[in-house]
Amino acid sequence: MHPILTRNNVKVLGEGSQVIMFAHGFGCAQSSWKFITDAFLKDYKVILFDYVGSGDSDINQYDKQKYATLEGYACDVIDIIEALELTSIIFVGHSVSSMIGMIAALQIPEAFKKLIFIGPSPRYLNDGDYIGGFNANDIETIFEHIAEDYVGWSKQLAPVVMDNPSRPELSDFLQECFEATNPSVALAFAMATFKADYRDKLNNLEVPSLTLQSSNDIIAPLSAGEFIHKNTPENFLVVMKATGHFPHISEPEETIREIKDFIEEISLKSASDHLYAS
Repeated sequence: MHPILTRNNVKVLGEGSQVIMFAHGFGCAQSSWKFITDAFLKDYKVILFDYVGSGDSDINQYDKQKYATLEGYACDVIDIIEALELTSIIFVGHSVSSMIGMIAALQIPEAFKKLIFIGPSPRYLNDGDYIGGFNANDIETIFEHIAEDYVGWSKQLAPVVMDNPSRPELSDFLQECFEATNPSVALAFAMATFKADYRDKLNNLEVPSLTLQSSNDIIAPLSAGEFIHKNTPENFLVVMKATGHFPHISEPEETIREIKDFIEEISLKSASDHLYAS
């Protein structure tokens, strides 16, 4: 097996030829996609992986300097693409992986067919008229809590970001994902995430993209999704009925439907009142 595939715990599944790659967000691993991947196995070649430092990746390959920025994580994506000789990829990124996927697509646009952003944000920090959802004190407090008591912080965070109080089992699943992440890696990933600002890169994206925005998301507010939509060529925005930052866990059927509609260009040809074309 190629060393990159071992390093990133890459799984290649499915019966189809069209490649769809799922990239997990902060504090998670490829297991976070478990509620939606079965729906793609018949018609797609499904690529799952863990970023170095997450899930069952090779922690010995973790490089603090490399993964101090999102570009380091984008290198993981590109390495996997090159190792598997993938082309015409549909890339589905959750949360911070939306911008990681964009970075990769800016570097090798010829490898990508479409990008799907679930709960994306080009910048989490508020800046003048731009509302990213957090101020500087909020972010510093997050870093402090992760450093002092990552497990305790994750227990408090999980139900808030899941935002489905009637289904506590979803928060429990998310908490288990968080707790499987090395605290020092989590802190470094959080710092790379919350300090990032990719607003000025959006206009350079040549690959068609979809922004899937939950109707209520404390991590990535609608203002962030709208900013991406307005500043990215060929970006489409869908505001979902799902609430919380993890619609692929809380509302898998709706998430699957929106992903497939975009891939198959069903909604793009309709006058759906929840989809806005650039």
